[in-house]
Amino acid sequence: MGAKVLERFPAGAPRGSWPAEEYAARCRAEGRPATVIMDLKSDAFLVVVPADED
Repeated sequence: MGAKVLERFPAGAPRGSWPAEEYAARCRAEGRPATVIMDLKSDAFLVVVPADED
């Protein structure tokens, strides 16, 4: 199973700020099954959705 990255957010957001989680919540409100994962190699949070099976 693959995933499509919708957006990337640097891990160094100000304390108390969760831009990746907020973006994912907006996506879920629109009906997209968005999830936030941490990419340790790039030190970023990724908002992903399941890849379409073609």
